[in-house]
Amino acid sequence: MSDPITEQIHEMGRQSRTAAYALSQLSTEKKDTILRAMAQGLRDASTEILSENQKDILAGEQKGLSSAMLDRLHLDDARLEAVAAALEHVATLPDPVGQVLEDWVPASGIRIEQVRVPIGTIGIIYESRPNVTADAAALCFKTGNATILRGGSEAIHSNRAIASALDAGGKKAGLPEHSIQLVPFTDRASVAAMAGMDQWLDLIIPRGGKGLIETVVSLARMPVIKHYDGICHLYVSEQADQEMAVALTVDSKTQKPGVCNALETLLIQESVAAEFLPKVAAALRSKDVELRGCEASRAILPDLIPATEEDWSTEYLKKIISIKIVPDIAAAISHINTYGSHHTDCIVTTDEAEAEGFLHSIDSACVMHNVSTRFADGGEFGFGAEIGISTDKLHARGPMGLRELTSYQYRVRGKGQTKE
Repeated sequence: MSDPITEQIHEMGRQSRTAAYALSQLSTEKKDTILRAMAQGLRDASTEILSENQKDILAGEQKGLSSAMLDRLHLDDARLEAVAAALEHVATLPDPVGQVLEDWVPASGIRIEQVRVPIGTIGIIYESRPNVTADAAALCFKTGNATILRGGSEAIHSNRAIASALDAGGKKAGLPEHSIQLVPFTDRASVAAMAGMDQWLDLIIPRGGKGLIETVVSLARMPVIKHYDGICHLYVSEQADQEMAVALTVDSKTQKPGVCNALETLLIQESVAAEFLPKVAAALRSKDVELRGCEASRAILPDLIPATEEDWSTEYLKKIISIKIVPDIAAAISHINTYGSHHTDCIVTTDEAEAEGFLHSIDSACVMHNVSTRFADGGEFGFGAEIGISTDKLHARGPMGLRELTSYQYRVRGKGQTKE
């Protein structure tokens, strides 16, 4: 006999499937009108949303959440307006649905088109950030997908208020019933229920800590797009502009330390380490960053905290950085491919050939040359809001925007051709 949580979530799944068919019939113009109405719905409900967010903040403080977690959770007028503006920006983006990827006529004379279509129904399980409720809903809606959202307990009041505002605003412009649904439960059983209903969900996307992602992967009966750790590296070559390298290191680490594209490990080529390390260490310390170094690093700066083997595979998500001196680019590439999470890695060098070798050798979703790792982001890539940054290789990789939320079908037209 099914428990009440499973029964309700399965009912949401059935409703989502019906909504997906309705969404697939909407024109781009209609979807964009609804998105703008959803943005206005957030503005109209701003007082209630911010009031509910305060409940989550107070509960988080009582639970002892870290400052990084509380910052992820926090909404104010400016942040809420940014969320609404992001929805309006998604409305301005080209709609990938209906795009013809290929068009050809084989010997039989039939005409074949490969066309982008919605995936159908998407479940998104996420933690902490209430803006994900709006971002995910907007991107999925724009691509004609019905969405079931399951946020974490730490943001439940905020998520409910945001989902309600999106629904109320969207319905004024014709949003189909049950297009965007928020799971009202935060019990672990709700994750298992979503992961098990492959008859209703076509795809599930977990966004959060490694534990959440591994749980979803172990339970899911449908495809999963994963967003694992962001153990990001920056390698400073002997050919680097050192002033640039310092600026990029500081920005990558400190501009927003608690996000997945923040820098965690700095690699420095041995030939310039004695000159460069004191410069970058002083700049990082001016931003209150804790420095952990390898033995070679500590030979230059003895006051560095000794780095352990565990540091090379740790996503700190706060103002801590590990530093390793390597003999050459080959050693840097080997270190990144061994300890990295295949998220985002950067080389700083003025040597174009060296940069190209790095870009072609690093097995990560985003590889960069002379750019802060903080640019590994859907908004910075011009995708509008993002669902997340996939560290998978199939079906999506890197920042996930609209195109990554579509599949394709073959549309075949003929004039009575038969196989005989």
